[in-house]
Amino acid sequence: MQLPHAKGVWPAFWMLGENFGSAGWPACGEIDIMENFGTYRGNGVLNNATAHGPGYSGGKGLTQTYTMPAGQTVSDGYHTYGVEWSPESVEWYVDGIRYHKVTPASLPSGSKWVFDAPFFVLLNLAIGGPRTFIGTPDAEVEFPQQMLVDWVRVYQRGR
Repeated sequence: MQLPHAKGVWPAFWMLGENFGSAGWPACGEIDIMENFGTYRGNGVLNNATAHGPGYSGGKGLTQTYTMPAGQTVSDGYHTYGVEWSPESVEWYVDGIRYHKVTPASLPSGSKWVFDAPFFVLLNLAIGGPRTFIGTPDAEVEFPQQMLVDWVRVYQRGR
């Protein structure tokens, strides 16, 4: 993916628990594979990976940030974002480099592990507003913005 980078622009590649309709969020679980917050806090060089679930969601999600090496940015070219997900763990990668891992032992005490059920994949490019932490695009932001996706692949381990 090659991401846009501007104030108030919020690209994401994520997964949501298939039981979203019956369980609601965050009980269904959410895995943020790639989430970028535009110019908010220098996010031009950052990828944010987060696991959300009951008792660890929103600002309390299990988050790790990856900083692009050698002055690269998320918008200067294509980068590969991925997760290796199993019923026992979720591991995040950027350009083949693992930088975050969550297991049931990572959860706050008394929280439930919800990543052992079916999920579906979403890709979106949101635009912020006055009620979002990333803010509203200003007059310098050109539209339309683009999140370029070369490919999305899903693999299943052999049994």
